[in-house]
Amino acid sequence: MDNPLLKRLLPFLRWLPYGGAMLRADFLAGLTVALVLVPQSMAYAQLAGMPAYYGLYAAFLPVMVAALWGSSNQLGTGPVAVVSLLTASTLAPLAAPGSAQFVALAIMLALMVGLFQLALGAFKLGVVVNFLSHPVIVGFTNAAAIIIGLSQINKLIGVPMGRSERFMQDIWGVVLQAGDTHLPTLAMGASAIAVIWALRRWAPKLPGVLIAVAITTVISWGIGFERNATGRIDNVIDPEARALLAEYARAAQRIDELNGQIGAKGGELKKLLREHGETGHDVATLNYEIELLRLQLHDRENENRGRNRAIRSIAFERVPGADGRPDRLFAEGKVPPGEQSDGRRWRIARAGKDEFRLIGGGEVVGTVPEGLPTMGLPKISWEMIGSLLSAAIVISLVGFMEAISIAKAIAARTKQKIDPNQELLGQGLANIVGAFSQAFPVSGSFSRSAVNINAGAVTGMSSVFTGLFVLLTLLFLTPLLYHLPQAVLAAVIIMAVVGLVNFSAVRHAWQASRHDGIAAIVTFLATLGFAPHLDNGILVGAGLAIGLYLYRSMTPRVAILGRHPDGSLRDARVHSLPASDVVTAVRFDGSLYFANVAYFEDAILEAVANNPKAKTLLVVGNGINELDASGEEVVRHVVERLRASGVDVVFSGLKKQVVDVMRATGLLDYLGELRLYPTAEMALEAIYAEAAAGGDALRPLRRR
Repeated sequence: MDNPLLKRLLPFLRWLPYGGAMLRADFLAGLTVALVLVPQSMAYAQLAGMPAYYGLYAAFLPVMVAALWGSSNQLGTGPVAVVSLLTASTLAPLAAPGSAQFVALAIMLALMVGLFQLALGAFKLGVVVNFLSHPVIVGFTNAAAIIIGLSQINKLIGVPMGRSERFMQDIWGVVLQAGDTHLPTLAMGASAIAVIWALRRWAPKLPGVLIAVAITTVISWGIGFERNATGRIDNVIDPEARALLAEYARAAQRIDELNGQIGAKGGELKKLLREHGETGHDVATLNYEIELLRLQLHDRENENRGRNRAIRSIAFERVPGADGRPDRLFAEGKVPPGEQSDGRRWRIARAGKDEFRLIGGGEVVGTVPEGLPTMGLPKISWEMIGSLLSAAIVISLVGFMEAISIAKAIAARTKQKIDPNQELLGQGLANIVGAFSQAFPVSGSFSRSAVNINAGAVTGMSSVFTGLFVLLTLLFLTPLLYHLPQAVLAAVIIMAVVGLVNFSAVRHAWQASRHDGIAAIVTFLATLGFAPHLDNGILVGAGLAIGLYLYRSMTPRVAILGRHPDGSLRDARVHSLPASDVVTAVRFDGSLYFANVAYFEDAILEAVANNPKAKTLLVVGNGINELDASGEEVVRHVVERLRASGVDVVFSGLKKQVVDVMRATGLLDYLGELRLYPTAEMALEAIYAEAAAGGDALRPLRRR
């Protein structure tokens, strides 16, 4: 069991020997986390644009795999708010949320995220996450939390929300519908928020989310919260809605035809490729025709998404049919005099080719398929890989940063050593296995990890027990979830992300460094501005942070030093110290590399020019950590130029790696080793002794 390679391949062996008190503690912790995870995972599935029950799939195998192959004993993996929102924002422009195509793309995205994380872990590249600096993550998290909260408002008040390229415009559309609020839906959501908040404040050890879900589900069942019906285009009397439904049906029929043509031509293309290879006029023609059909398909799908949004925004009143006549649907407020509606407001949940589903009450989760998710290779759309690649990388890095931050915070309490590369392997395998079991991307959860450790979890076996309890839910308890109101899931999400809004962290970043503050604020604004494309916001922030770092490294601090009354060398400008007539001492606080060598040269020459009486320049190099070829060339050039002007150059405090470069390039021979001193004080002592002796300042200085 002490074999390092075996423990790297099977890291859960570190839990051995196992049993007794550890088993009991992990079992209770696993059960406690499962009580939170089941409703939370369904809420996050909704946030990701997936049917709610896919959250249970993401809370099953990925939770166990991440614990078995990760490095943290208490990190709880599964669906999380930020990664779920990134998933939705990535896929919404490509497919209708909740549709079969959307689900297939989400599963494929989980596979891509997992493979990227696994590759980073296998090649021990966990440090790549450092490109996302803390201020960038702070700005992104604050913006994402606000976006997540706002995205749930429509479900909380029971009105539809459009999905467009402008998130704030969609939110404004919800605000305009505030007068159409479905009061029973609002009551359900508000009650859930009140229960969760009250239990969090006065009974934090109780599973507030589960209690809120249980209470509201029972009430929903008892009052008949859900009201559904079906309708046909012929039932719709309103001409605008009828025209939209007819156009939707025609476009849906055309979409089916285009899919059939693409499939048929794809079969022909495969046959030609087998017979004639990739070259040939017929192959090129077929490829061109298939591409045209795909463009048409994309246009028809986009048009129908827009029509569906418009149809969902129309409220209807239903007049029951009499004497064998069908029910009729009038736009709200347009029921003819003498006709009597059923007293409910109805909306079309989703248009269809002929029939459609009507919603006249509150929305509930509905039927959750019993049993395990279908295991199998995810459906891979090769043409979509390019569209998803940048988002997959962003989700991989953001998800891993969230997971490793939580793991390190827990490790500070448990004193466990965390291996970032092993954690990458665990997260990567979790997403890969999740993709094979119909899950969307997952990551480490702060709230559930906190519940896990506070419940007494000792090893990752607690997460294995959590996954097993989710398995029991999938097998036996899914019928109990039918009447769970969607507004309650929205309330769960809102209460989960409230704690993510932390503007004090942005203020702290500003106080620490103006550049860090700028990076945090720009990331925050960019994420809000680019919504729903959140990956663009974090890429802007990361790029800005790297750019600001390069700018700082290009212009490091240069201090002209003087002798302080206490005998130490201090910044002459800060302490108003007089210049020396013997030596100009300059401290360069940065590595000497290609980006800042020009700045170094200008600063040195300016310092010498401002003190023409001094015939010696001392470069205090304690802050120089690196010297590249460009830096070596400029140092040589500066020394040559100053020597030609009668100014000798002396260095002090150079680190070994810098001296090694000087020695390898011959610069040390040119300078003379006696021109290098271990400390600035030793260099100054030698310089002043030389000046007092009236010697030639250009001859080698003696070490003291």
